[in-house]
Amino acid sequence: MRIISGKHKGRRLQAPKNLPVRPTTDMAKEGLFNVLNNQYYFDSITIIDLFSGTGNISYEFASRGCKNIYAIDENYNCIKYIYNTSKELGLDIITYKSDVYSFLEKTTLKADIIFADPPYNLEIEKFLDIVEIIFRKKMISNEGILVIEHSKNTDLSKHKNHSHDKRYGGNVFSFFEFKNEEEEL
Repeated sequence: MRIISGKHKGRRLQAPKNLPVRPTTDMAKEGLFNVLNNQYYFDSITIIDLFSGTGNISYEFASRGCKNIYAIDENYNCIKYIYNTSKELGLDIITYKSDVYSFLEKTTLKADIIFADPPYNLEIEKFLDIVEIIFRKKMISNEGILVIEHSKNTDLSKHKNHSHDKRYGGNVFSFFEFKNEEEEL
């Protein structure tokens, strides 16, 4: 995997082969960050990276100047890798080893962007549970977004907070945000 932009632009990272992950492709990651770069000043926002795996997305935010990044994954080796890599690169990424659903129910953290990259084979209800918990608990700022990465075979567009999708090959990013009540009328 490679960091695409920012302080560590072009830096290649080699995750251990035994991690149970599917890192976001460079093409998809570049497309996602082109969208986000037009909406946010990265140095002033808070990020929560759910199902963080190798930390690919967290490193990209940190390289671009984000100071408040929380990476959550239930796999000890993933969290250990993110922790060690962030220290090696001088990045401030706070790691939590936790089941994502338990973390979401218990946390008091709020963020401007929450990114989730759950296993592609999850049941659609489990994808939607992520959305429901985050919006019920108001975990994102009013101008914030939730981005869920999934395969092209998963359709999350019927959720009331769904805004739009961006497709990059077989990867899809679904964007969710608070809706203005007048928009729903």
